[in-house]
Amino acid sequence: MIAPRRFLPSIPSLLALEAVDRLGSASAAAEELSLTQSAISRQLKSMEEQLGVDLIQRSQMRLHLTPAAQEYVQVARQALTQLAQASLKLKANPTGGSLYLSILPAFGMHWLAPRLQDFARRHPEVTVNLNTRLRPFDFETEHFDAAIHFGQQDWAGVNYMPIMREDVLPVCSPDLLPENAEDIGWLTEAPLLHLETRPDAWEKWFSAQGREVSGIHGMLFDQFSTMGQATIHGLGVALLPSYLIEADLAAGRLVLAWHGPGVSLGDFYLVWPQSRAESEPLRSFRVWLQGQIDHAPSPKQ
Repeated sequence: MIAPRRFLPSIPSLLALEAVDRLGSASAAAEELSLTQSAISRQLKSMEEQLGVDLIQRSQMRLHLTPAAQEYVQVARQALTQLAQASLKLKANPTGGSLYLSILPAFGMHWLAPRLQDFARRHPEVTVNLNTRLRPFDFETEHFDAAIHFGQQDWAGVNYMPIMREDVLPVCSPDLLPENAEDIGWLTEAPLLHLETRPDAWEKWFSAQGREVSGIHGMLFDQFSTMGQATIHGLGVALLPSYLIEADLAAGRLVLAWHGPGVSLGDFYLVWPQSRAESEPLRSFRVWLQGQIDHAPSPKQ
């Protein structure tokens, strides 16, 4: 049992108290709730009798909440809001639950989104709500059930399910490719494009090719999508994930700037908080996602 019945006022009483506090008068509260002023007064009186506490200061035909009631109504307002949101979720998906998933923009758009129709077909009882985030956050203060994480297993307090390795390739527009492209040295002089969340990507890539460089400068982007468009339009050379550029390479909008091996800068994971019990929508999504991973083709180099 959540609490003894005597500590739980009725919903109509809470609505009346909240409306009087917000609108400043019983008449305004009555108009909003489609009640009479006397009905509002009865609801408030009933709550006072139930709780054994004065909630209203009555003076010259106006109602004012006591200081204690003003504090109480803030909590009541939050509870009513949460209950209303839960009711909307239930109405939107009466046969199942919802999954709130934080995704990374490029991965979510180009890898996950095209596959979600299959999940919706297999699990019509689950509504997936997506929100883009570029960096890890605190599950304790956010409403997400799970998230797509890139990098290493360095997010404390979460469970990890590996999805795929991210291999990046150096690409540029055909017009930017020089005649001596077989010499990797041209890249040290080329305009190199950078991603905020991968600040040392070029250093790692050059190191994997057996060439140590430092102090690399160039344009900075916050998302792969904008950096990819800048690359297509000839603004520089970028390290872009292989899954993101297959169509552009096939269409000739981009070309490889160097034919060395692909380099991995990290992995994608599905993560969810260890502090919560796994919900049925999350379990369904996790099992489905594992199936997608098991049947996904190997990344092209």
